[in-house]
Amino acid sequence: MAKSNLQFLLFIFFIFLCFYYGNSSQLGSEDHQSWLTEEDDEFHIVQSGGDSQSRCDFSDGKWIFDQSYPLYDSSCPYLSPAVTCQRNGRPDSDYEKWKWKPNGCSIQRFDALNFLGKMRRKRIMLVGDSIMRNQWESLVCLVQGVVPTGRKMVTYNGPSMAFHALDFETSIEFSWAPLLVELNKGAANKRVLQLDKIEKNAKYWTGVDILVFDSAHWWTHSQQWSSWDYYMEGQTMYKYMNPMVAYEKGLTTWAKWVDLNLNPKKTRVIFRSMSPRHNRDNGWKCYNQRQPLAYFSHQHVPGQLLVLQGVLRRMRFPVYLQDITTMSALRRDGHPSVYRNDMNQEGKQHQEGLSSDCSHWCLPGVPDIWNEMLSALL
Repeated sequence: MAKSNLQFLLFIFFIFLCFYYGNSSQLGSEDHQSWLTEEDDEFHIVQSGGDSQSRCDFSDGKWIFDQSYPLYDSSCPYLSPAVTCQRNGRPDSDYEKWKWKPNGCSIQRFDALNFLGKMRRKRIMLVGDSIMRNQWESLVCLVQGVVPTGRKMVTYNGPSMAFHALDFETSIEFSWAPLLVELNKGAANKRVLQLDKIEKNAKYWTGVDILVFDSAHWWTHSQQWSSWDYYMEGQTMYKYMNPMVAYEKGLTTWAKWVDLNLNPKKTRVIFRSMSPRHNRDNGWKCYNQRQPLAYFSHQHVPGQLLVLQGVLRRMRFPVYLQDITTMSALRRDGHPSVYRNDMNQEGKQHQEGLSSDCSHWCLPGVPDIWNEMLSALL
């Protein structure tokens, strides 16, 4: 008798568990449909593409030579002359043929029709400096080949420009805001970086479905190349401030604007980490480099990345950090170097004496891979 009672109680308990977990999973299913609602303290972890529920650290991997790249050539009409390295006389082209392979997963090859399908009736805007413009040109060139002539156009609105794929009702936009916060003219024509003001730039970002930000390089320009004469916060003017302190203040102003003005159910926000420069003298100069680095003798985490991670952790809005810093640091071969201008015969004979651009990237090239990652995130 005691045994049958025990069996009955176990049966009742089993029915209760099935009912409880069945309802719990049903209630939670809506939350799992959007990566925007998922909380993750590791900002460099991103979701892999496709239907997979697994998560993959895209920033950890290696460069693989792939003859099937590039996905377009330097005749793309939307490229700035300064990044068309092949047209400017660069003799090698292997830098166009490297694919990034994360450890433990893969990034799908960029599919222009698939990307435009995901972006149908949407606006995606890349916001930042000239390196973000570099990435915008890459993204436009990746998609424009599948859009018929006459069904694509570029429009301009203040500091913003937009490529329109008319049949998809899609716009791929770029908005110039290298510091995110406002840089204004003050008394005596002095340039004032207003660390707590952003509306003048942010008014162009409203109503956009997907926002991709970057801001790093202008904050660390040397005093000689600085874009401002004074910092301003509230009513207080500063002549000098630690660049990383100023950067954190500026990013915090941006973060408050995102938290207050954007709805995560309507807008996705991604922050792309800083693009590395290879213009230091200790073997990192990019001139005449033909191969990626295989590894680093020591790992260096830029101060800007640490500041950015701290600001993102304090935000309520779920911003994804697309970490491209380490993977791109291996690619000292991918910069225009002296091939940022069309090389004449005299220039070809005296290349070593020419100034070398080791900040921006040749296209096709490294930013195409950033955009493959971006497509996987979306």
